Amino acid sequence: MENEPDHENVEQSLCAKTTEEELNKSFNLEASLSKFSYIDLDKELEFKNDLIDDKEFDIPQVDTPPTLESILNETDDEDESFVLEDPTLLNIDTIDSHSYDTSSVASSDSGDRTNLKRKKKLPDSFSLHGSVMRHSLLKGISAQIVSAADKVDAGLPTAIAVSSLIAVGTSHGLALIFDQNQALRLCLGSTSVGGQYGAISALSINNDCSRLLCGFAKGQITMWDLASGKLLRSITDAHPPGTAILHIKFTDDPTLAICNDSGGSVFELTFKRVMGVRTCESRCLFSGSKGEVCCIEPLHSKPELKDHPITQFSLLAMASLTKILVIGLKPSLKVWMTFPYGRMDPSSVPLLAWHFVAVHNYVNPMLAFCRGDVVHFLLVKRDESGAIHVTKQKHLHLYYDLINFTWINSRTIVLLDSVEKLHVIDRQTQEELETVEISEVQLVYNSSHFKSLATGGNVSQALALVGEKACYQSISSYGGQIFYLGTKSVYVMMLRSWRERVDHLLKQDCLTEALALAWSFHEGKAKAVVGLSGDASKRKAVVADRMVEILFHYADRALKKCPDQGKIQVMEQHFQDMVPVIVDYCLLLQRKDLLFSQMYDKLSENSVAKGVFLECLEPYILSDKLMGITPQVMKDLIVHFQDKKLMENVEALIVHMDITSLDIQQVVLMCWENHLYDAMIYVYNRGMNEFISPMEKLFRVIAPPLNAGKTLTDEQVVMGNKLLVYISCCLAGRAYPLGDIPEDLVPLVKNQVFEFLIRLHSAEASPEEEIYPYVRTLLHFDTREFLNVLALTFEDFKNDKQAVEYQQRIVDILLKVMVENSDFTPSQVGCLFTFLARQLAKPDNTLFVNRTLFDQVLEFLCSPDDDSRHSERQQVLLELLQAGGIVQFEESRLIRMAEKAEFYQICEFMYEREHQYDKIIDCYLRDPLREEEVFNYIHNILSIPGHSAEEKQSVWQKAMDHIEELVSLKPCKAAELVATHFSGQIETVIKKLQNQILLFKFLRSLLDPREGIHVNQESLQISPCITEQFIELLCQFNPNQVIETLQVLECYRLEETIQITQKYQLHEVTAYLLEKKGDIHGAFLIMLERLQSKLQEITHQGENTKEDPSLKDVEDTMVETIALCQRNSHNLNQQQREALWFPLLEAMMAPQKLSSSAVPHLHSEALKSLTMQVLNSMAAFIALPSILQRILQDPVYGKGKLGEIQGLILGMLDTFNYEQTLLETTTSLLNQDLHWSLCNLRASVTRGLNPKQDYCSICLQQYKRRQEMADEIIVFSCGHLYHAFCLQNKECTTEIEGQTRWTCYKCSSSNKVGKLSENSSEIKKGRITPSQATSEPILDPQQIQAFDQLCRLYRGSSRLALLTELSQNRSSESYRLFSGSQSSPAFNSIFQNENFQLQLIPPPVTED
Repeated sequence: MENEPDHENVEQSLCAKTTEEELNKSFNLEASLSKFSYIDLDKELEFKNDLIDDKEFDIPQVDTPPTLESILNETDDEDESFVLEDPTLLNIDTIDSHSYDTSSVASSDSGDRTNLKRKKKLPDSFSLHGSVMRHSLLKGISAQIVSAADKVDAGLPTAIAVSSLIAVGTSHGLALIFDQNQALRLCLGSTSVGGQYGAISALSINNDCSRLLCGFAKGQITMWDLASGKLLRSITDAHPPGTAILHIKFTDDPTLAICNDSGGSVFELTFKRVMGVRTCESRCLFSGSKGEVCCIEPLHSKPELKDHPITQFSLLAMASLTKILVIGLKPSLKVWMTFPYGRMDPSSVPLLAWHFVAVHNYVNPMLAFCRGDVVHFLLVKRDESGAIHVTKQKHLHLYYDLINFTWINSRTIVLLDSVEKLHVIDRQTQEELETVEISEVQLVYNSSHFKSLATGGNVSQALALVGEKACYQSISSYGGQIFYLGTKSVYVMMLRSWRERVDHLLKQDCLTEALALAWSFHEGKAKAVVGLSGDASKRKAVVADRMVEILFHYADRALKKCPDQGKIQVMEQHFQDMVPVIVDYCLLLQRKDLLFSQMYDKLSENSVAKGVFLECLEPYILSDKLMGITPQVMKDLIVHFQDKKLMENVEALIVHMDITSLDIQQVVLMCWENHLYDAMIYVYNRGMNEFISPMEKLFRVIAPPLNAGKTLTDEQVVMGNKLLVYISCCLAGRAYPLGDIPEDLVPLVKNQVFEFLIRLHSAEASPEEEIYPYVRTLLHFDTREFLNVLALTFEDFKNDKQAVEYQQRIVDILLKVMVENSDFTPSQVGCLFTFLARQLAKPDNTLFVNRTLFDQVLEFLCSPDDDSRHSERQQVLLELLQAGGIVQFEESRLIRMAEKAEFYQICEFMYEREHQYDKIIDCYLRDPLREEEVFNYIHNILSIPGHSAEEKQSVWQKAMDHIEELVSLKPCKAAELVATHFSGQIETVIKKLQNQILLFKFLRSLLDPREGIHVNQESLQISPCITEQFIELLCQFNPNQVIETLQVLECYRLEETIQITQKYQLHEVTAYLLEKKGDIHGAFLIMLERLQSKLQEITHQGENTKEDPSLKDVEDTMVETIALCQRNSHNLNQQQREALWFPLLEAMMAPQKLSSSAVPHLHSEALKSLTMQVLNSMAAFIALPSILQRILQDPVYGKGKLGEIQGLILGMLDTFNYEQTLLETTTSLLNQDLHWSLCNLRASVTRGLNPKQDYCSICLQQYKRRQEMADEIIVFSCGHLYHAFCLQNKECTTEIEGQTRWTCYKCSSSNKVGKLSENSSEIKKGRITPSQATSEPILDPQQIQAFDQLCRLYRGSSRLALLTELSQNRSSESYRLFSGSQSSPAFNSIFQNENFQLQLIPPPVTED
């Protein structure tokens, strides 16, 4: 390819020079813009040089026209008076509402769900990132576009291209060229040419801003010289005629351009100049016949990247309706990548955008492409061999459809969705930074060119659909700025600088958000940052200064906005919301100087603010984040908490503060007065390195009441506990209450504390003071804890000479104080000797204690003359022995003294050592506190492995010797022990138990499962004679529970047991046993005899007694007798039943016969009702005529009138009438049901089936054509018709109970099967083979099918079905028939159906 001659290059250089001169009038726009673009790129590579200076630019004078740059960088109008509104009324979704007179609040969201969804996200991103983009109207250009339309008929704007100049194409074929001052430099073309070529549909400016390419709606292309305004080329044959130019793009090579037409084809245009003649050669890169391309994007590299190895390939990305292609134009045409889209909305617009991005410290081009709501990122790299590799990066999922994608820098992308909302997104985190409504731009769409309306609309439907939302030519980006072409205006958007973003939030009165945003800049965590130095320390310094300014403003505002009147709580709440923010940020910025000087002084003007400020410091001091506080603030802090009576808080604060700057005497005094002992100790220790004085102060308080034997107050107990802990800390080398003592002071502090403790007398001691007052006081206060402190200290001691001397000295003093005084309890003395025993038992022990002292302690603890504190003395001695003190005693003497003193736990301890386990049982049995534990002890010895057989035998023997004691102690436990370990020796145990009551308790626990012993009764194998022995004892000691017990007992013989119960005359029990044996009549006779004897008592009773307890007995006995008869009547014949019931009736009527009618018996009415009860019970088993006949045959009733038995007979007749009515009603209902069911069944069975078609639904042949088959056709109730042969082949038959049943193939295969086909309902055939004869009559298949339909019509279970189930006559076939839905004999209850409900009206009569 030949380059154009030098003449043109000269023109270009001249043009470039003049352009540069004009740009330098203000400052170099392109340079500044490119810097904005590459800030993030360089930041990713961690370049440390300063990228942008933070100086503010001068505002041009009024008499000079405003420049493009001044418009682009226009900040918020500072002169405008700013009145804070209620923040809730501000619409923070939109751009800065105070910046420009052309900005407006968008109102296109009203009913759009997607917009509502977006709005939810906005407040978060606004408070987090502030306003990221600045939105400006280019007033000069906008006005001239409108003017050109009016004055020279330029038409509406259609396309825009931006470089150092701004080119706007119009619908009448003109190209308006504006400079950076928004002045119209050139008007290229004419309306006459526009009439011929149509509207400008695409524009492109080359790299050095010397050439402009215009594409037209009718397909022509023109090239213009931007320096002179000359038309250089008019190209009409570069692509097929009749198609509009959709895109025209210069590549980095000024002699090479790419165009894309509405036919979907892509052409390469090569510009040459041969012998002064300018020519253009066209080459087809992609034909629309293979798939229509609707978006092209060549890779442009910035001047600083012109040597990048990838630029030599001259890459071009193309997007068709189905895939993405990346091709290289140089050195020869080559396809490097194809990437299909996948499924998406056909109306969504394909988008492409290149940008150089730093990944792993290498800068490479990245291609973003999207169609719909997913953005894909492809990284393009060149390897060492010269090949190009494309790697897919993390893609971005959105919740809206895109119509434009623009890189604003390598980290930040700006997306425009289909409802004209801009979304600013951080690419790496995929976080949405801001959303801006731009509907007021009234964006120009390129739909008419995509539909090629200027050439007759000869495009495919797919391309025309995409064109509905196409706005490729209306949006142009250059140097980090994005220009939007509206129907009457041009807008520009760019990233705000960091200062501007912070100031914008301040203008919105969002001070806390402004501080949070500034802190994110300070920490380097903010997104889309513009205008900060790459060096971290410089960045932090600049931002910190700005934050300090904001904090001052914030403090002023906090004071100004404070409510002047109202409750103090309201003021406190106001400052509690505001002041912590100041403290937080001052500490984050490490500006304590600022916090405690200017900020504190400012807030101290308001007393409430000052108080809140001081309270805010508390959590920081407690968490050690705030160590150094100025003396003034510290003093104010303590005074404030004192005033608010929060002394506990003061104490917590003091122990975390550096108190060297305070007046120590004053603080000590305050702590002592307010009982802040921790703080007082801390101040002494830290402030004066004084460790003994606090101890002396505390001793002075607690020693007098202890020496006087008084009870300490709660306050004094707290002081004593603190003193012990403090001494412990000092001896362990730890600071009190937290931290550590400096290492160089530790030995000194230990020596001081020991010397203090072992002082013979306290300072300023009275003559009466006893020796060693400090040790004595601590021993009296809490012996155990003081000795524990000493024990811990002894653990830490090194075995040097001084330490050994100290230990021995302390021990001698302890012994002297405690042993020579009688005012210590046994428990306290025991604690001392336990402590000594532990120390002496250590392998490296160096202490010496006289052994006779231990003997004295033993005598003291075991003294039998002192019964008080028995368990305490025993416990103390036990602890002493367990701690190793046993080596200090003679064991035999110890046991003797322990037995004498009844120290059974000591005895147990000693016997345990000698393995004399049997003696331990005596210890337990003698010890009233632990006697019940003996069972667990015996059980453990016998069951836990590790004990020898001899030991176990001796323990068992001892248990057997004491069996009576064990049983009397707890019969259940004793029985469980015997049953578990010696089930074979039960008879031996029974012989040993001479006491009958004990034996009864033992046997009851052993045999009665209700006693709850956990033993398997079957494994016991107890002989019946033992059970019978227990029953006999039960008859003696607890006759009322015999029957209940017999019901749960298993192993006894009936004959022997009956003899026992007869012996003790327990008639009811005898009757129960006879009934169990099967002798019903014998049992009945016994019960009858009891009843007669009770009735006799009533009869012979005097008439004067008003109350008679025996009547209740009569009733109870009669009820039991009736129950006996009822239980057994089912299994007896008529004669045997009469032998039971009639004697009972006779017995009940006998007393009534004896009493004359003239003088009625006292209980005659009661007896009559009881007799009636017997009659009612009899009626269920004996026929009424028999009962009447028996009554009338009675000699008493046979004579005279029937007056006496009139009531009985009338009652029987009433019962008869009721039952007769019930029977008639039920029969009537059943008959109605049966009649209705059979009528409907007959109607259904006799009704013919109507096929839907006259051909088989499987083979699709008419059924008439296959007459040769034997089994003709099958018709289903659903209307489908089949050949039986076809159905058989499809496996639609089932064999149930010897019958062939069919299912409809179509209904079952399409899963439209209803209840009918689910249950394999029968069909109607042309001919049916008779089924085999069965014993029960069954319905034929079509009757069953009809019955199924009938049951569905009835919508519920019939009364017949309910009664059938209730009568338990559940023959599978009849039940299946009546329930109507079961094809197999499996039984499912009607009542289990969740939809079951009783229908208490007769069913509707259906008409045929």
